[in-house]
Amino acid sequence: RPQLESARGNGYRIEIGEVAEILARHAPQASLLHGDLWSGNAGFTAEGPVLFDPAVYYGDREADLAMAELFGGFPPEFYAAYEKAWPLEPGYANRKHLYNLYHLLNHLNLFGGGYLAQVEATLRLLLQAL
Repeated sequence: RPQLESARGNGYRIEIGEVAEILARHAPQASLLHGDLWSGNAGFTAEGPVLFDPAVYYGDREADLAMAELFGGFPPEFYAAYEKAWPLEPGYANRKHLYNLYHLLNHLNLFGGGYLAQVEATLRLLLQAL
């Protein structure tokens, strides 16, 4: 909601309707999240994989996975291994867009109108999912 209010304050006419209803019956187990999980915050050393720039909090694990898909993504093997270790619940394909809406609105507020089309496309996907 704060990102949406900021976007409106910045002059963007964005209506989200009832998209939050996508989470109405979703009751995830709280998980420790990276908070900014995208390919730019991951790397490899001789000892193995590393993550940078954590913004750690507890929440729905799907929020981290959604962010991991948003900007660049990870190799398909990452998602396959995750799905094998802890399968996602039905509905993730819709919920991920709602989780990513926060990041898209944040980028719209920080960097300007170049993100507006992506915000609008995400909202169309969410409204179709209702």
